[in-house]
Amino acid sequence: MQVSKTNGQTAPSKVATPSRKVATAKPPGQGGAKAATAATPAQKAAAAKPGKKVKMVRDNISIPKAEYKVLAELKLRAAQLAQPAKKTELLRAGIQALAAMPNAAFVATLRAIPNRKTAAK
Repeated sequence: MQVSKTNGQTAPSKVATPSRKVATAKPPGQGGAKAATAATPAQKAAAAKPGKKVKMVRDNISIPKAEYKVLAELKLRAAQLAQPAKKTELLRAGIQALAAMPNAAFVATLRAIPNRKTAAK
């Protein structure tokens, strides 16, 4: 500890703080370059190692009752085809199917879904 010259009290000495790592740019051709084509989120998820734990996100959605019934029918259909599935698996499969669509089919599918406002809470 150091003694202050003004009032004679002791003041704590300065403690060295660890320096932060600074990101440095890598020269071209040394592994820092990205691939020419960007992978879609669905492709990234498919490329994940099977043993690696995937971080899940929890969210609430609202869908019309008729579409909820279709989801139940799809669950039954999957069970009849000896491939039982949970609602979340069906929704994730639908997301992958949308991600795999060409842009024209994707836009056509989105336009076929009516926009509905949810009730305010």
